[in-house]
Amino acid sequence: MTPRSPSVNEELRRRSRERLLQATVDLVGERGYEATTLGDIAQRAGAARGLISYYFPGKRQLLQSAVHRLMHLTLQEALEREPRPDGPSAGCELLARAIDAILGLTRDHPLLMRTHMAGILTADGFIQCPEQQRLAYLLRETVVAYGSTDPDADYPLLRALLMGSVVPLLLPGAPTPLPRLRAELFQRYGLDWELGFPPDEGPPGGAPRRGSAPTG
Repeated sequence: MTPRSPSVNEELRRRSRERLLQATVDLVGERGYEATTLGDIAQRAGAARGLISYYFPGKRQLLQSAVHRLMHLTLQEALEREPRPDGPSAGCELLARAIDAILGLTRDHPLLMRTHMAGILTADGFIQCPEQQRLAYLLRETVVAYGSTDPDADYPLLRALLMGSVVPLLLPGAPTPLPRLRAELFQRYGLDWELGFPPDEGPPGGAPRRGSAPTG
């Protein structure tokens, strides 16, 4: 039998890693973090239990990478959805899509996102991984398209504002309505309410329907 080439081995490793990440998203979203074991994840992914340890130091790191991958794929799909933005307002449209993608993902996967945010606030903190880096690249490029003259400062601010909106959206017993959070973010960046993928509900009272020039 001819030995597999390095490129084939690399592709097989990539697919194995992605199956583990997808299985983590599915199981934690269904059962919760505590009720999901690494053995469950390996079984769902069709992989050996020891393969998880090869890629990830532990369950918490695996979950963060899995959620970052989901966020990256969701954001990428939103930014590339047809019709693709063009013209002078393209940057505003892309930023609106990015905001809507993260808020919509949080609304649709509350258990998963609540668990993810709780993990970030633990002693282990925010974990750097390839999936997080891909997500960061897309968000930074969105800030650049929006017209930022200092993306190294504006990208972390956008990330912080999005994370700050995720928490009240998930707050047990007293969540803030998505349209209100969207309105605050859109006002901060001078975006028209009609940009992106507006929720079924209209803008809350006092929220602008028409935006102004980007505020930077």
